Amino acid sequence: MDRRGVSDRREVLEMRETQIAIGRRSFLGSGVALVAGGMIARAARGADPPPIAPPRALSGDAVEPAWEERFAITVGPRGADVTGESEKAIQAAVDAMARRGGGTVRILPGTYRLRNAVYLRSGIRIQGSGEETVLIKEPSATSPLAADADWYDQEIALADPRGFELGDGICLRARGPEGNREVGKYTLVGRSGDRFKLDRPLRKNFWLSGGARAWTLFPILSGEEVSDIAIEDLVLDGDRDANDELDGNYAGCIFLQDANRISIRRIVARRYHGDGVSWQVCHDVTVEDSRSHDHTGLGLHPGSGSQRSIIRGNALARNGIGLFFCWGVRGALAEKNAIEENRCGISIGHRDTDNLVRDNLVRGSRDVGILFRDEPPAFAPHRNRFEGNRIIDNGPEDGAAIDIRSPVEGVVIARNEIRDARGAAARRGIRIGKAVREVRLEENAIDGFAIAIEDQREANGP
Repeated sequence: MDRRGVSDRREVLEMRETQIAIGRRSFLGSGVALVAGGMIARAARGADPPPIAPPRALSGDAVEPAWEERFAITVGPRGADVTGESEKAIQAAVDAMARRGGGTVRILPGTYRLRNAVYLRSGIRIQGSGEETVLIKEPSATSPLAADADWYDQEIALADPRGFELGDGICLRARGPEGNREVGKYTLVGRSGDRFKLDRPLRKNFWLSGGARAWTLFPILSGEEVSDIAIEDLVLDGDRDANDELDGNYAGCIFLQDANRISIRRIVARRYHGDGVSWQVCHDVTVEDSRSHDHTGLGLHPGSGSQRSIIRGNALARNGIGLFFCWGVRGALAEKNAIEENRCGISIGHRDTDNLVRDNLVRGSRDVGILFRDEPPAFAPHRNRFEGNRIIDNGPEDGAAIDIRSPVEGVVIARNEIRDARGAAARRGIRIGKAVREVRLEENAIDGFAIAIEDQREANGP
């Protein structure tokens, strides 16, 4: 990718961000005037159609006037439209607002203890009161199943039902007949002794022969097959020491699946026994000015085919991996993030292509600062650009700040500051694996390593 290509890509990203911002701001009640000037300039060049001024509220159109007031519902321990300190109160407000066509649910200061996820609805804005609004997951309970449960059943029996209550969110896990892992998430809605009815039928087999077991595990905020959502100004606490693990393919402080046009700003996600924020097959997700820390899994997890994510201005600390690009993540922009004291700072791999990672701080990673995971050539993370990052004091004594293991093509590592002040030991600044096909190194400042660049490809040698 030459510099002209990078310039063009930036302009595309900026245009897309502006277009997405219009839709988000309108449904949240902000005006379009902030971006109108830029749109007019681009329209003159033929990049966009001209804006309509003034906009009107029309059926199905995301662009609206900047209304002076919008209807909102408050939730809180006292003095709110909906009174309560659990997920039930928050869910009631979310559902009521969704029935009115969408709008803002304001969660007042307080500590809210959750026995189930808050399930998001399209067109909803969840707005807390900053660090005074804390949603915390209750400690988990677990039990083996007492009887086999088939894919068409709508109930389970628990060997030890202590700690399970009606309304609880649960996770079922078992090994399938071929050793595959089966996972399902449900809500308990009926009970007779040790038998519980589920909110919907099973669509997988949970058999005793596969070690079938239930846990009260769930995301704190969960959005599946939803769109046009904002989550702002609140703290999400997974209480990881009191909870078992549920990985980010199924949960997290925030979990999104098949969701589009999601804005997450100024939130704190902390201490989940799994991921902080995970989004799977989700397009146009923005995570901005937020903190995600002390998770056993991943700080931010753009996953499985997610397109055009914007990850900006976040602090990702003391996680398993700070920023994890999963499968087929494309067109993402990650910039101005502080990614510190994770096991791995940034990990990118399976079919994660055409992403731009710039102006980030990656510091103090225990294993590696930036990892290009080992993948077969067809699945390698091609055409990614890492530019202007500060990559400081990463990896063990025999490690590398940047480790490129995959047979990548079209990767550019440009104008990064790659330094280590802990003593050279046997550390490498950049390690290029034997299978790498094409990587361009441009104007990087590399200092403090035993070997600045180790190129293991036979044609070049170390």
